[in-house]
Amino acid sequence: MPPHPDRTTPAPLFTHPVRVYWEDTDAGGVVFYANYLKFFERARTEWLRSLGIGQQALREETGAMFIVAETQLRYRAPARLDDELQVSVALRQRGPATLHIHQQAWRGGTLLCEGEIRIGCVDHGTFRPRRIPNEVLHVLT
Repeated sequence: MPPHPDRTTPAPLFTHPVRVYWEDTDAGGVVFYANYLKFFERARTEWLRSLGIGQQALREETGAMFIVAETQLRYRAPARLDDELQVSVALRQRGPATLHIHQQAWRGGTLLCEGEIRIGCVDHGTFRPRRIPNEVLHVLT
């Protein structure tokens, strides 16, 4: 993973490769801006899976599920068709019902996009906020 341009950014806990396909690009031949949210979602899902947390199993076994509550992205450089990106996931803060995650998309040594994502834990039946299950909090500590 390339060095971070700003020392306040934590080292990533996890990286996931993403290839840019035709469907990811816009009429200008670059990645459509909203698709970075998809890339970030995939990386977060694989990060959780690497920690032994399957989102479907979490929902079925505990009734909890994670939802995106807030995003803030900054675009720095374009990605293009066939680029191989590395998407990072770094947990910045963990609360009783929320996770604050910093994510970045890199192509080689070039930072393309970065964002702050706030994830909330909700009850899958009511979508009301709930505490993150203790077994998940333990893994994230």
